[in-house]
Amino acid sequence: MADIPAFTPVHLLTGFLGSGKTTLLKRLLTDPALADTAVLINEFGEVGLDHYLVERIDETMVLLQSGCVCCTVRGELAEALRDLHSKRERGLAPPFTRVVIESTGLADPFPVLSTLKSDPVLRHHFRAGSVVTTVDAVNGPAQLETYVESNRQAAIADHIVVTKADLCDGNGGLARLLSRLAELNPDAVRHSATVDGPDADALFGDDTAHRAAKLQSASGFYCDTPTGLVAADGTVHQAAISSFVITVDTPIDWTGFGVWLTMLLNRHGERVLRVKGMLDIQGEDRPVAVHGVQHLVHPPVHMETWPVGERSSRIVFIVDGLDPNLLKRSFNAFALAGRAADSPQPEAAAPVRNAQSP
Repeated sequence: MADIPAFTPVHLLTGFLGSGKTTLLKRLLTDPALADTAVLINEFGEVGLDHYLVERIDETMVLLQSGCVCCTVRGELAEALRDLHSKRERGLAPPFTRVVIESTGLADPFPVLSTLKSDPVLRHHFRAGSVVTTVDAVNGPAQLETYVESNRQAAIADHIVVTKADLCDGNGGLARLLSRLAELNPDAVRHSATVDGPDADALFGDDTAHRAAKLQSASGFYCDTPTGLVAADGTVHQAAISSFVITVDTPIDWTGFGVWLTMLLNRHGERVLRVKGMLDIQGEDRPVAVHGVQHLVHPPVHMETWPVGERSSRIVFIVDGLDPNLLKRSFNAFALAGRAADSPQPEAAAPVRNAQSP
């Protein structure tokens, strides 16, 4: 059994109604890789755990053959997590090293993640892990055009699992869905659901370093081309979700950037679905990768090297209804201000490029 981490990662399994979350979770619960995992679900009956059940710990918790402890959430998520932590501390539950939460199909993923930061007890013992979103290959395209929740679930994901691909017609529907998902969330790892995969480690393994590596594409970054989503009839998408990139050719001030990002997420966190960046920080030789989901920001990661031919800061945003030009102006005012003060050269405080505006 692995040592209990100082901050236990909490992974989120989400996806729209009927997209296959429960089917995926049911298969994952048989995986020995989840032996040191606690799983929070809405009701045991929805997942059909009877033939996996080994022991009932109490009225809300069972121990599965895989060694995983599975809990039903009947009230507040924070209360359920605090109870799990308390039982682990007292030896009343297995010493789990990660938590997986299955959310409801119509849920905006963020309130689940925000619980970890807002609760004074949880934020000292848990941290946000990966977000896994299931997307139905048959109904997904229509859901993405109709429901804001479906878009937010896909946009926030670290991993997207496409289900029911075998039921697609031969008219290119799957290819169009994959293209749409690549526009909506270009750096998410995409998987196709099969009888054997993806496995638990692929979805819920420790991806702190991997998350930074995923920032790079053949040209240095994903999301090189900004996108504005539109419905099938060509009208502007009702969710107003778009992506854009801020690029800076000179080192930026880390303190100013931190103040700017903190203020941005405090004010507009629910509309900043994702923010990812590789930063050239003043005084640092290596790139620093940052990654955030709405109000939550993961610890920065120092990467080993710069991509070939690249040494510039690039920050990718996926936002819901925010004006990219306003964000860029505020970025210039904060993240570049410290650099400008250090150097009399006007080019040292060159503004962000506007060529990549949506």
